[in-house]
Amino acid sequence: MAANAEITIRYFAWVREKAARSEERVVLPPHIVTIADLIAWQQGRGENFAAAFARPEVIRAALDRVHVKSDAHIGNAREIGFFPPMTGG
Repeated sequence: MAANAEITIRYFAWVREKAARSEERVVLPPHIVTIADLIAWQQGRGENFAAAFARPEVIRAALDRVHVKSDAHIGNAREIGFFPPMTGG
């Protein structure tokens, strides 16, 4: 990710409820390279985020609306989405 570049982070379903916001624009610290790095950083951003990301193994992510695993590199993504596992029928 380019230095000082803002990225939009969107939160869905119970992740949104626990984080107490649906989206935000942030400048990520330079050490955040992967989705897993971002989730770890999110856990330290306060009680709401700690609750939202308390179980990182169940959080799903998308980079620019493409589903990715936690080891995916953020790169030059413009948007990251976090959501709980989906069920359906």
